Amino acid sequence: MSRRHLISQLAHVEVLSPKPAETVAFLHDVLGLEANGQAGQSAFLRGWGDLFHHSLKVTEAPNAGLGHIGWRAGGAEELRIAAQLLADGGHGEGWTEGDTGHGPAYRFRNPEGHVNEVFWDVEWFEADAAQRSPLPNRPQKFQPRGAAVRRIDHVTVFCNDVAANREFYCDLGWKHMESTHLDADDREVAAFASTGPMAHDIGLIGDRSGGRGRLNHFAFWLDTREDVLRAADVMRDAGAFIENGPGRHGIGEAFFLYVREPGGNRIELFSGGYQVFAPDWGPIRWKASQRGDSYWLGHFDETLNQYGTPDVPVPAQDVAAVGE
Repeated sequence: MSRRHLISQLAHVEVLSPKPAETVAFLHDVLGLEANGQAGQSAFLRGWGDLFHHSLKVTEAPNAGLGHIGWRAGGAEELRIAAQLLADGGHGEGWTEGDTGHGPAYRFRNPEGHVNEVFWDVEWFEADAAQRSPLPNRPQKFQPRGAAVRRIDHVTVFCNDVAANREFYCDLGWKHMESTHLDADDREVAAFASTGPMAHDIGLIGDRSGGRGRLNHFAFWLDTREDVLRAADVMRDAGAFIENGPGRHGIGEAFFLYVREPGGNRIELFSGGYQVFAPDWGPIRWKASQRGDSYWLGHFDETLNQYGTPDVPVPAQDVAAVGE
């Protein structure tokens, strides 16, 4: 296992949408993301506090889902080491010349098949005169629109084998923070890992649909729980589909709201949580019966909990078995 800090942070997520114009309009007008250009069938957006060119790429596709997850390496040498480890482990797909907003990237797949990439060179966002903040440590001034989300926070994907995918990321230097295990046989059905002190920047949820490589959700940060409550009003007034919340997770100690954008992808608005700097902390183990996914709100509707993109219906007997 690598002990070197090879990956520094989640840099961006690419999501696919069959309704790209509606998706982008929702993200800009209702979530409050900033538009930052287009290329081909893709649009690039960022939160007002995101430091790089973009944190979200929306690409037109027949079905909703995940395009890829973009990670920034800890440095140029760390990028080389990570690429070699991935190639040696049989997970690498090779180098690309890069994309809008970042330089050369090494593409790879986790055991579930989700596409990831890691890179070092990035285009830092530079505000024009109208957007420039008087605070030099902010990438732009705060001009609230819609929910006014600040920055990307994490991405959560479905996996048929949670433990194998968690071990894959941890072998690259992620820290295993928390996990959920079935009461009956101790099988790991959810895991959360982080490249830094946050509760998680990658979530892995057991998939009972029979599908493969699906997206559960991607999440944006809001500064306070009051901002999440305000966002619920914004979503309701905009006619958005509020799937769950506001509520509080036990896992991660986060205040949350789940909504779906017009293309079908789930988005979490996220605040609170904890930070852990101790290198020997955790992982924390939850039993499924402890319902770490919902601490304040009560039990999730498991049909909603198993919704993902692309949408694959979950058999009723498998939905009922989630908490066993």
